[in-house]
Amino acid sequence: MSLMDKLFILFGGICGLLAIASMIGLALSRSTTSETGRATVDNLNARIGAWWVMVAIFAVSFGLGRGATVLLFALTSFYTLREFVSLTPTRAADHLPLVGAFYLLLPLQYWLVWIDWYALFTILIPVYGFLLLPSLAALRGDTGQILLRVSRIQWGLMLTVFCISHAPALITLDIAGYEGQEFLLLFFLITVAQFSDVMQYVFGKLMGRTKVAPAVSPSKTVEGLVGGGLSAVLAGAGLWWITPFTPLEAAAMALAIVAMGFLGGLALSAVKRSMGVKDWGTMISGHGGVLDRMDSLSFAAPVFFHLTRYFYT
Repeated sequence: MSLMDKLFILFGGICGLLAIASMIGLALSRSTTSETGRATVDNLNARIGAWWVMVAIFAVSFGLGRGATVLLFALTSFYTLREFVSLTPTRAADHLPLVGAFYLLLPLQYWLVWIDWYALFTILIPVYGFLLLPSLAALRGDTGQILLRVSRIQWGLMLTVFCISHAPALITLDIAGYEGQEFLLLFFLITVAQFSDVMQYVFGKLMGRTKVAPAVSPSKTVEGLVGGGLSAVLAGAGLWWITPFTPLEAAAMALAIVAMGFLGGLALSAVKRSMGVKDWGTMISGHGGVLDRMDSLSFAAPVFFHLTRYFYT
């Protein structure tokens, strides 16, 4: 089966599922009368609408090629870093490190992904970036809380640029017998991560009772995690045919994505709570900010990338 045949089946299947979900959401919006129920249904319909947009963007990026995909994720990193910084207190002395983060390290990281310079791509930010930013901050001469200020920028850069850049880096992997199909690995990662998020929300709403970490994220429940996680693992196993994995290996990879995605959402929820906000932004209707949708991918992408590279290249 060719790459285009696989993509036609995948996008057709997703669009079909979204069409069914849209009809169900419309029916629920007409039949639900309670205030709490309507709020839940409105949130669900907003998520479905946002997913239509995301699928369209993903399809266009593939149609335009590798460069467009890398650019799409670079823009995503830019917006998520901006959301992170906008909610993090900064001072005038932080402007120079921020310029270095946004206009030097971010584009350089994605350029390294584009040219497939793996050796430098994996150490640019955690080594050279982490050394550069405090140096730029020190040049401004403001020592007040400099460790805390620089650490916020460093970890914002790490989460939103370094980690997320591992997603488009999947299309640079050279896997024997899988040449020309690397885009499907990116599809697998995003589909499993986001399907897990959606199903955890659904199972949490339907049967969630036991809170995982109520002080951090009241909406995350054990029932939602188990039900949504197992659903995503089964979906990942069912997608083995678009990957270089066997069904069992695809399930194991999906489990790693689900686990890291859950931890990413939980960790960044803790950061949001520490700053007294519910969402990172309002850019995506029904989903908050861009970082609210990318938090799970931020943790899952580097783990999935390195597992795939280590065992299959």
